[in-house]
Amino acid sequence: MCGICGFNWKDKRMVRKMCDSLKHRGPNGEGSYRDRFVSIGHRRLSIIDLTEKGKQPMKYIQKGRKAIITYNGEIYNFKEIKEELSKKGYRFKSRTDTEVILASYIEYGFDCAKKFNGMWAFCIYDKEKNILFLSRDRFGIKPLYYYFKKGRFIFASEIKAILQHPVKRKANDKIIFDFLFYDLVDHNEETFFEGIKRLPPGHNIIFDLEKRKMKIKKYYDLKSRIKYIKNMKQQEKKAIKKIKKLFFDSVRKRLIADVPVGSCLSGGIDSSSIVCAMRKINKNSKIKTFSLIFPKNKKIDESFYQNFVAKKNNCEQHRTEISPDDLLTDLNDLIYTQEEPFTGLSVYGQYKVMEVAHKNNMKVLLDGQGSDEIFCGYNSFFIYYFEELIKKLKIMSFLKEFLLFYRKYKKPQPIIIGLLSFLPNSIRRYIKKNFVVFYLRENFIRKKICYEKEKKYWKSSVVLDKSIIYETWSSLPTLLRFEDKNSMRFSVETRVPFCDHRLVEYVLALPTNMKIFRGVTKYSFREAMKGILMEKIRKRKDKIGFATPDDKILMESAMREAVSKLINSKKFRKRKYWDWKKINDMLKKHYGKKKDYSKEIWKIIIIELWFEIWIENKMK
Repeated sequence: MCGICGFNWKDKRMVRKMCDSLKHRGPNGEGSYRDRFVSIGHRRLSIIDLTEKGKQPMKYIQKGRKAIITYNGEIYNFKEIKEELSKKGYRFKSRTDTEVILASYIEYGFDCAKKFNGMWAFCIYDKEKNILFLSRDRFGIKPLYYYFKKGRFIFASEIKAILQHPVKRKANDKIIFDFLFYDLVDHNEETFFEGIKRLPPGHNIIFDLEKRKMKIKKYYDLKSRIKYIKNMKQQEKKAIKKIKKLFFDSVRKRLIADVPVGSCLSGGIDSSSIVCAMRKINKNSKIKTFSLIFPKNKKIDESFYQNFVAKKNNCEQHRTEISPDDLLTDLNDLIYTQEEPFTGLSVYGQYKVMEVAHKNNMKVLLDGQGSDEIFCGYNSFFIYYFEELIKKLKIMSFLKEFLLFYRKYKKPQPIIIGLLSFLPNSIRRYIKKNFVVFYLRENFIRKKICYEKEKKYWKSSVVLDKSIIYETWSSLPTLLRFEDKNSMRFSVETRVPFCDHRLVEYVLALPTNMKIFRGVTKYSFREAMKGILMEKIRKRKDKIGFATPDDKILMESAMREAVSKLINSKKFRKRKYWDWKKINDMLKKHYGKKKDYSKEIWKIIIIELWFEIWIENKMK
């Protein structure tokens, strides 16, 4: 796991500056390559083949072709590909997956990305064709940003490396609107910085160094890969067996490393299943787990379940918690780390988990991101399932599922929200504008409304379509960005077994009642984990997620003082996005405990601090 960077001209000093800004991503080594066409940099976090043979940028010469790579990620099936290429006459000097990527490119060209199972962002300099070939993995687990203007092409693992160049720091109002109005981030190629873009997941860039022209090509489309499974009643046992097999193989592949591998452990089904699978795969390994606890807030504290899983699997536990004082100390660094705004403090909880992992010398952790999107783990999926049953005129099934849901969760919201989904977008927009984001300025909303985006955001559809939207657009891309930036801030590589494309494609092909059944989410995965996952965890119905006490932290005296100072500043009052008086009134009502506005207030605090740190350049 590493940091990569480069550009299409020669400049030794600049590539060094870019590498220095990415030091946290790769503290174990640095390298660069330069000629009259390119400057390419690399920071290394040594995970596989810890020797100098794994150093990057790496050169590879075979069959008269010469290629040079800077690469961030892990290709979990590299041994199988290496064996295949060896039979074709390729020779290898290292035990790295990096060398296998280069050989694969020489043999298969741009299609090499389709052969990889893993997470990656890389740039290959093909000296013969005089091109740069950049690629990002199917789901965007690893980041890749770029800037292209007037023939100058710059790329990097993080935005801060691109900003080492004299790139104008200007806020992207279109993305700020999506954030404030729709709660969307990381949903398209644009970032909060005007002119700086991210390469979309499942895409390649081919940059012609001679002509200084760029092409972006999509190599992976999730929807086209889903082969819907029919006659499920006859195949249910077979499907559950296959889910178990794919999940275990995914975990097994993500244990490949020349350093110890641990796991995040929330106490929920996903992370607990990963820990149990790790123990099943290697009965004698030492497993370290890392958890967030809230000893003073039993409502969101999951330490009972964490302790239960850790004890049953003989794990070495490490825990951390968050406090208002810690947050005040770390908030600027968190925003600098994330580079773009976020909606709440759960991101900080993850930041603290990665910090304690670093303090315990961990380089690799497994985590459960991606399960909720494919197994319908979010309670909001009930809305779409009920809607789907009604549209198919399965009224008895709908009544049965709704009653079971209500008995377990005591929440009628899915029906209420489900009914709202039938309203025209104009009415939904009116409700949103006047009752949810009422503090935004009217002229800002009027200028930035995107009706095409609303069709996707508010589209009423079947569960499969919603899963794909969550997986590729509105949920997972955001969570993966949080995870990558937080983990790499502390030089920790995280791996996500539920994002194995084989598992994703297979699960999404299953009918909805294999995911939601009898008022329970993740039905098929729960069934697959029988005998592996402890029943106390497997049958958990409450979903806490990575919750943090955002409202209570906001009420602490030191935090109140800091927030008041921020919101009453001249810069804040003059922002064109919001009505300061309405926000001030909202804050008073929150402190007076008349209404919980913590979600809205934290969004506003975070974006204001983002302006100070990134646009006004408070932290360099």
